[in-house]
Amino acid sequence: MRKTALILVGLLFHGVAAGADARFDWVIRSGLIYDGNGAAPYVADLAIEGDRIALIGRIDPARARRVIDVGGLAVAPGFINMLSWATQSLIIDGRSQGDIRQGVTLEVFGEGRSMGPLNASMKQEMLARQDEAKFDIPWTTLGEYLEHLERKGVSPNVASFVGATTVRVHELGYADRAPSAEELARMQGLVRDAMAEGALGVGSSLIYAPAFYAQTSELSALMQVAAEHGGMYVSHLRSEGNRLLESIDELVAIAEASGAPAEIYHLKASGAPNWPKFDAAVARIEAARARGLRITANMYAYPAGSTGLDAAMPPWVQEGGYDAWAARLQDPQIRAQVAREMATPTDDWENLLLAAGAEGVLLVGFRNPELRIHTGRSLAEVAEERGASPFETAMDLVVEDGSRVQAIYFLMSEENVAKGIALPWVSFGSDARSMATEGVFLNTSTHPRAYGNFARVLGKYVRDEAALSMQAAIRKLTKLPATNLRLRGRGELKPGHYADVVVFDPERIQDHATFAEPHQYATGMVHVFVNGEPVLANGEHTGALPGRVVRGPGWTGWQRPALD
Repeated sequence: MRKTALILVGLLFHGVAAGADARFDWVIRSGLIYDGNGAAPYVADLAIEGDRIALIGRIDPARARRVIDVGGLAVAPGFINMLSWATQSLIIDGRSQGDIRQGVTLEVFGEGRSMGPLNASMKQEMLARQDEAKFDIPWTTLGEYLEHLERKGVSPNVASFVGATTVRVHELGYADRAPSAEELARMQGLVRDAMAEGALGVGSSLIYAPAFYAQTSELSALMQVAAEHGGMYVSHLRSEGNRLLESIDELVAIAEASGAPAEIYHLKASGAPNWPKFDAAVARIEAARARGLRITANMYAYPAGSTGLDAAMPPWVQEGGYDAWAARLQDPQIRAQVAREMATPTDDWENLLLAAGAEGVLLVGFRNPELRIHTGRSLAEVAEERGASPFETAMDLVVEDGSRVQAIYFLMSEENVAKGIALPWVSFGSDARSMATEGVFLNTSTHPRAYGNFARVLGKYVRDEAALSMQAAIRKLTKLPATNLRLRGRGELKPGHYADVVVFDPERIQDHATFAEPHQYATGMVHVFVNGEPVLANGEHTGALPGRVVRGPGWTGWQRPALD
């Protein structure tokens, strides 16, 4: 693969010349440098030697083996995807086409569930839940999974939080109860081990069963261990709607109890009645920051989210995992009770179906090929066709599909999205897989954020709507998340840092994926380097797979020689 990639690079980069006293592998010449710090850009050359940035300034092209003239183009650090679900898509296709073509050079996993630690039953369940895309599971711990990706070969770098849900399932299964003292101690031990392997902290996703069953004290206990190793707490809040403000208070309380920084996944106010709460939510976060707490957030640049139909049903019916949930949904008495609760407004659990309305729920991901005729249709349309209520239809689809069924929920206001994008403490995450417009990825639809989130920030919100400056947006895509995660040598264009570098055209950067036709690559990204190797050249993927594991501050390997 490496030889093929280098041949392709040679074909794509025309007019390169090696000087007799060449020292640098690459010189990116005459680019408009956005260094990641939020300062105004400047024109300069950037040299790469090995996997590091060697020099920024005026550089004699004769000192380089290969030169790329990028006059008029922006040069920036590689983008950091703060919420990636490319955990399995990278196993299927390590090129990470959808994200690389937007400039993402680091995928960060771990929203509640992580790819380790696993026990035997968790591995068996993961194998059983696979669709047409089959893969082996030779790893057990989170660190082993990340190293498996690196050995297999992936284009972007990879990092992960350890999932609070994962360590809970490891010890309690899908039971709706608090852990015993002994179980909690074992869960803390799993977090401690993951931090030593390089996990970034603990991630939670509290609207979903079984994460919903965890009390604040349980999460605080896990975070106390992660905090001892420099970890961060990051959470899909217990509510993003009716109890948004109270859920922010819970996150702040966990940060205070553990002494750790905390971040909110995909900051939003869900459901039209809750849209006015967005300003109050921002004020609550900024009040905590003013008290000295390190509270930040990330978001995607769309008015709709995407998750399963489990987010339309009460958590109690999901206790025990999918098989137990599906069995209950076939019991007439239980079905009637679930339908009543799905139709009744409540603050007790997050009901995304009521928040979006059945016409605002778009069905996009089916495991059962026979149900894929409904892809791209609303839950309301399918319910009308079947002559059933949306609540009954949702339950039937979950049973018939053998899965939670992936859906898009239209929940947010465009005004609040624009407000969030402009906040200086908000970074960005796709909350999606990194897909390709080919192969098994075309068997299902997806949210357009899988192909367009980062390009949309730079195109729609920076260039077209001037919601923030280009240098501010670049900082929020690079230095801000790298600082929050305490990453070494990434997120900034600086000599000695790893050469994760992107080159794009500010006038052409554009997302093209839509809710109706999401499988469309973004355009305007010209070159992407990961650890000094070109993975995108003149807008085309080179086939290179130079991605590495990026580890958090608790990694026990930091006693080895490392960057300052």
